[in-house]
Amino acid sequence: MVDYRKIRGQSGETMALAFLEARGFCLVERNWACRLGEIDLIVERKGEIRFIEVKFRRTMEFGYPEAAITPTKLKHLKRAIECWLKAQPVFPVRYQADAIAIIALFDCDPDIEWIEYIL
Repeated sequence: MVDYRKIRGQSGETMALAFLEARGFCLVERNWACRLGEIDLIVERKGEIRFIEVKFRRTMEFGYPEAAITPTKLKHLKRAIECWLKAQPVFPVRYQADAIAIIALFDCDPDIEWIEYIL
């Protein structure tokens, strides 16, 4: 059985990653998960780590993508970030949590918004 939500989510993550790579970031991890949560993208640039929550919409039926970043989602993201940091042999000097909100309506170029410091 095909999970179209998962496929759309991966499509959004791929767009977000291309957006970040164009700004000099390199992928560290994709869909990193622990029992406390998941991190869509972990990227690095010049020693700085960014934890990226990606929200993607093909229609506006459910509102803007960033509206789906709820307090509960942020709590799970924060816990997942803490788990990832604890698992690292060297603690990053700088890190932050950001979001990438993408609206990709049919027959239109995607609208990508980078929201920094969501935590």
